Amino acid sequence: MFTGIVQGKGPVVAIEEKENFRTHTVKFPPDMLAGIETGASVAHNGCCLTVTKIDGDLISFDLVKETLRLTNLGSIKTGDVVNLERAAKYGDEIGGHIMSGHIVTTAEIAKIFVSENNYQIWLRIEDKALMKYILHKGFVGIDGISLTIGDVVNNRFCVHLIPETRERTTLGKKRLGDKVNIELDPQTQAIVDTTERVLAQKMQQLQESLTPPVPMEKPQA
Repeated sequence: MFTGIVQGKGPVVAIEEKENFRTHTVKFPPDMLAGIETGASVAHNGCCLTVTKIDGDLISFDLVKETLRLTNLGSIKTGDVVNLERAAKYGDEIGGHIMSGHIVTTAEIAKIFVSENNYQIWLRIEDKALMKYILHKGFVGIDGISLTIGDVVNNRFCVHLIPETRERTTLGKKRLGDKVNIELDPQTQAIVDTTERVLAQKMQQLQESLTPPVPMEKPQA
């Protein structure tokens, strides 16, 4: 479980490629190393990965085919920087919202508006069916960052970044066309899916009640 509050950034210093599989090694910030061990969960750009090897501040992780397909980690190159968050512990402050580290899709950065005190990013999701879970003032995880959704138009939505988010994460360095990982809020998903199912059942019952009964044939004399 994660909170969407990025704790630090780390460069990918090595990548070992295999068929539909890769291992990448990240140089961790010193303040994120305490108590880390193999088997621990760490979110990379919001994607939950398992520690497989520790060599000082160099931490290695395996990425399987599904991770490479669904997330932006498959396009990471040596020297690229990723957002990092250690798994939450009981008693930790939940400053963002509960996140699982399970990425459902990526979004493309479509527009960036910058002014003296504001930084607004518009994102485009290719799979329009997922937009029903993107609601104004709802939550979304973007590259592991818990953010509040602003305006929503068709298959696009926007978020606003405060200076602290731009400084602490990689999102402020993104450019047009870059892909970011998207994790949807599971509570929003559950509410939307349940509402759709109940409405579909009600509609079916209504249609059945309005359908005239088929008359029975009279027996022949």
